[in-house]
Amino acid sequence: MNIYLLRHGLAVERGSAKYRDDRDRPLTAEGRAKVKRIAQAMTAMDLEFDAILSSPFVRARETAELVAAGVKPRRKVTLCDALAADAEPAEIVPHLTALKPAPKEVLLVGHQPYLGNLASLLLASTSPDALEFKKGGLAKLRVSGSPAARSASLEWLLTPRLMKLIA
Repeated sequence: MNIYLLRHGLAVERGSAKYRDDRDRPLTAEGRAKVKRIAQAMTAMDLEFDAILSSPFVRARETAELVAAGVKPRRKVTLCDALAADAEPAEIVPHLTALKPAPKEVLLVGHQPYLGNLASLLLASTSPDALEFKKGGLAKLRVSGSPAARSASLEWLLTPRLMKLIA
């Protein structure tokens, strides 16, 4: 299984009077435009996903929906509380192993430091924050066997700037 980790795009600043609850902060206009370019880069890289799971936080959900609309074949986004910014990364593993049919290519859309901690868990790293994800950053992990086995290897990590060049 290949697991792609994507951090949400640029969102409204934390503490904004209009969005007091962190869960409700949406992408900015600039964030939406950048995520659309990231989706173009994914298409240029011939990335296809069997499943797209997203944090239920608005900014992550919007990011996942923009990517889902921009890649072929289009996929429905499944919201997953185990990807929420305040969740424990290990909580996503049972969700991944329960997917039927077993996907070969899965996109997980979420937050930092959650994604870095999830990568560390899957890579069996001793550092809890082995990978730092920029907003819109994308990583590919190849998992041999079950994600629970912590047997992933890092294939690549792309910054939003590199994704823009690819698009």
